[in-house]
Formats: sequence, C-alpha cells, structure tokens
Amino acid sequence: MSVQEQLSDVLSRIRDSETYHRREPGSVSLVAVSKTFNAEAIRPAIGAGQRIFGENRVQEAQGKWPELKTETPDLELHLIGPLQSNKAADAVALFDVIETIDREKIARAVAAEIARQGKPVRLFVQVNTGLEPQKAGIAPDDTVAFVKLCREDIVIPVEGLMCIPPADENPGPHFALLAKLAERCEVEKLSMGMSGDFETAVQFGATSVRVGSAIFGAR
Repeated sequence: MSVQEQLSDVLSRIRDSETYHRREPGSVSLVAVSKTFNAEAIRPAIGAGQRIFGENRVQEAQGKWPELKTETPDLELHLIGPLQSNKAADAVALFDVIETIDREKIARAVAAEIARQGKPVRLFVQVNTGLEPQKAGIAPDDTVAFVKLCREDIVIPVEGLMCIPPADENPGPHFALLAKLAERCEVEKLSMGMSGDFETAVQFGATSVRVGSAIFGAR
C-alpha cells in the first residue's frame, strides 16, 4: 500500500477504536513518526492531510523540517526522542512540542530557551513506566513531584505525560499506570501507543498515539 493508503488505514483504526471504547470522536490525534525518512517520503502524508509529525533526533529533524514547514506552515512537529541539554536551543527553535522532558537539567535548559527565544513550546514529561535502565524517562514514583517542580519552580507548561512500555511486556498495565499518574498530576494529555499497540492505548485514554512503521513502512 502507498503511504496515503496506510495513513488512511491507521486513521480509520484510531476512529474505530474510539467508537469501540466509547471515546469522544476525534479525541485521539495521530503523531506520524517520520524518523529516518527523508522529505520526499514524508510529503505524500502531508499531501493526504496529515499535519502532526514526530522525530527522534534534533539534528536529523533540522535536515528536513525547516523546508517542509516553509512549504506547509500549519505543520506541528513533536520531539519524541531523548533531548540533551546542549540541543535545547535547537529543539525549542524547531519543535512545537517536546515530549521527553525527564530530568531537572533538561527542564531548566528548555525553560531558559523558551524565555530567550520567546517561543511557546508545549511540553510533556516522559515516564519510564518499566524502570528500564537503558530507557529515558522519570521513575513513576517521582513523576508527581517532578511535574510539580516543573510547574511551580521552573515554571514551564507541562501539559501531558508520555511513555514507551517495555517491548516484551503487555502494554496495557503501563498505559493504565500513565493514565493514573496523569490524573494525580492534573495533566490532560497522554502520549502513548505506537504501531503495534496504539488501539490498546486508545482504550486506556491516550490523547495522541505515535505511529511510524504502520504508515511509512519498515525502517
């Protein structure tokens, strides 16, 4: 299938899942994950009406998205990979949403750049629900206090939580945990679910799902 057909299929599955799980129609947005794909591979999805995209690396995104954003100004770009503090300036300049705030140093670096550049950027805190040592994200037990620190001390607008469950585990309990933490943190957005489990994420309250290979094909 073409990118356009695969995109249409994913969107249909999201809408069907919303209906099945009695979610409000249109309450789940699709972040099309375009990491490793070049501008030519991405343009068909833009042409089909997709406007929200996700990238893992700041440097890779800088090579393709300034031109794409000039061509289509209403695009929304999410950083969904780990952020280093020395890339905070570039990330704030390019991305509309940063989903991977996971420690105080990064939160303060991003806050300083938002203030310096005068650019509003929406922020999510990444939670390491599986406590995997190789994976970024704050521990579940530290999440409520960290969101409070971000909002009250660092004064940045945390609007949601994000997670990537362990690949070899049932994602449902991880999504349920993130939803419970979001309620305790009083945040409204939940970024969870990827190509293999986004329908489960819709069931547990995702407000956005991050889908790449099911749209663009294998990397």
